[in-house]
Amino acid sequence: MQGLETFTRIRQNIETVMRGQSAAVRRLLAGFAAGGHVLLDDFPGTGKTTLAKALAQSIDARFKRIQFTPDLLPSDILGVSVFDQQGQAFRFHEGPVFTNILLADEINRASPRTQSALLEAMAEGQVSVDGRVFRLDDLFFVIATQNPVESRGTYPLPEAQMDRFAMQFSLGYVSAEEEVGILTDQGVGHPLERIDPCVSIEDVLSLKGQVRGIRASEELKRYAVDLVAATRSIPGVGLGASPRASLSLLNTAKALALFDGLEFVLPDHIQEVAGSVIAHRLVMEPQARFSGLTADNVVVDILRTIPAPA
Repeated sequence: MQGLETFTRIRQNIETVMRGQSAAVRRLLAGFAAGGHVLLDDFPGTGKTTLAKALAQSIDARFKRIQFTPDLLPSDILGVSVFDQQGQAFRFHEGPVFTNILLADEINRASPRTQSALLEAMAEGQVSVDGRVFRLDDLFFVIATQNPVESRGTYPLPEAQMDRFAMQFSLGYVSAEEEVGILTDQGVGHPLERIDPCVSIEDVLSLKGQVRGIRASEELKRYAVDLVAATRSIPGVGLGASPRASLSLLNTAKALALFDGLEFVLPDHIQEVAGSVIAHRLVMEPQARFSGLTADNVVVDILRTIPAPA
C-alpha cells in the first residue's frame, strides 16, 4: 500500500526527533490522515511543539506557527483588508491560517473571540472575511497545544471548539533512559535542525484518500455509534459527545487499520482511539468532578460495558 509507505516514512522521520513517543506519533498521524485536527494537552516541556514541528518539517508543505496571547486579534489569524492607494481598492492580505499545517501554540491563552476565528476554518476549510469567502488548501491541518496546569491569563476552550478537534491526548513523560537519549541528541544542536521533508503534499492527499477507502462493517459502525451515544445518558455527564465524535472515531480507526496494513477496521482500532476521540468532548457536572469522576473514566467504563462485535 502506498499509504502505508507514506505513513511509515513520516513516522520514522518524526521518531528521529521524538524519543519514546511512538504511541503519540501514531495517534497524531491517525488524526492527520483521517482529516481531523489534534489538540495536544500536556505539561510544559514534554515535546508538544517539537512534535508538531517534526510533522510539519517531514512534509514538503507550508507551515505556520501562531503564538496565542491575550492580545491576539482574529485579524492576526485570518488576515485583514488594507486599502491600496495605487489601485484605489481594498486588498485582502492573508493571515497565517492560509497554510497547510498550522501550529496554534498555547491556544487557551487567547480570548474566546480570537479562539473562535478558527472555528469556520477547522470545520469547513474556509474563512469568511468582510463578506467574502476564501477557501483553504485541500491539505489543512491544525495542531493546537495547551498546558493543563496553567490558569492565569488563560481561557478554557468552549465546547464548540473542543468538538472541532478530532482528538485530544497527552504525550506524558518518557523513561529515564529515553530522557538521557534526549540529552545526547541535543548535545550538538536540536534534532529538528536535521529533519528534511520525506513526503510531498500529493503523497499526503493520496494517504487521506486511501484512508477513506478502508472498509468498516455495519456492525462496527453501530459499535462506534453505541460508544458515543452511551455518553449522553451517563449520570454525571452534563453534555455527551455529538455525532461528530462518531465520525471522528470511525475515520481515525480507518487510519489505524491502514497503518496496520489492513483493508478493514477491527474493534481494536476503535478501542485504541476511543478515549482520545470522545473524552475531551464530554462536559462533566460539578458534582461528578468533585466526586472524582473524569471523562476518561467514563469512556473506560463504556468500553467495558458495551461488547465489541465478534
